[in-house]
Amino acid sequence: MKELFRSNDPVRISSAVSLLEKEGIIAFEMDGHMSILDGSIGILPRRIMVADRDEFMARSILRDVGLDE
Repeated sequence: MKELFRSNDPVRISSAVSLLEKEGIIAFEMDGHMSILDGSIGILPRRIMVADRDEFMARSILRDVGLDE
């Protein structure tokens, strides 16, 4: 799996995951549970991961809509 980005912004994360899934790319949010354990104050960033084979397309999709870093 490859990391696309890390973020503390729940809107950016949900937008990216939703957009990728609409394009047929399975995106996985990692560290969501760790973020909850810190009291949901947003200290720990969550990571968005995709399969190695989908990385190039996923980065292109996010770049096209301005969700890349």
